[in-house]
Amino acid sequence: MKPFTFKQFEIQQSKDVFRVGTDGVLLGALAGVENASHVLEVGTGTGLISLMLAQRNLQAGFLGLDINEDAAKLTQLNFENSPFHARLKNSHQDFKTFETVDRFDLIVSNPPYFEESGSEKDKIARQTVELNFRQLISRAAELLSGNGIFSVIIPVEAGGTFVSIGKENNLHLNRKINIRGIENAKAKRLILEFSSHEKETIESDFVIEKSPRQYSDQYLELTKEFHVFK
Repeated sequence: MKPFTFKQFEIQQSKDVFRVGTDGVLLGALAGVENASHVLEVGTGTGLISLMLAQRNLQAGFLGLDINEDAAKLTQLNFENSPFHARLKNSHQDFKTFETVDRFDLIVSNPPYFEESGSEKDKIARQTVELNFRQLISRAAELLSGNGIFSVIIPVEAGGTFVSIGKENNLHLNRKINIRGIENAKAKRLILEFSSHEKETIESDFVIEKSPRQYSDQYLELTKEFHVFK
């Protein structure tokens, strides 16, 4: 499978691992990494998100986890081939049983979810996803540093459930980005950021395309340090 080339690094891809996609690019470009020293990515896939965050924060150290062995190997390859390799580590591990004494200033994840194809709109397989979300959130809450941020991108339909489970784990929604695929459409994804500190939620909107196959100025500006636009 063809590699995906960014300005400062290249992502090798595999048919057995989720490919580079817009969700990962958005989270890599928008997650609150600015003040982080120790970053954990849960479910690295290709390693894209950690690599983007490492480009944005030149001091932070990164640890990536993936339960899928193929993904862990691919992440390792992409980390090793990047200019940030000295600050990037990864491990083939299940986050649910991951043991560490470390605490992280940023935990970031593009978690798996299930969509019913052919339906009028995306439908969440609620029981499975809620279980996955519950485990993800509770473990993230345990591993965050005092001022740590937990940042995810999820389908808009799952937002209410995710925020409710966060509250149960003393994680409060601090930032919400409503992501629209195209101008004037309904939001289809959310980037949600949580911390243990309760404060007013900062909410904003983000549009990927201004018309079919035409990226918005907002997207072009956000990704100009990453994408090689032809």
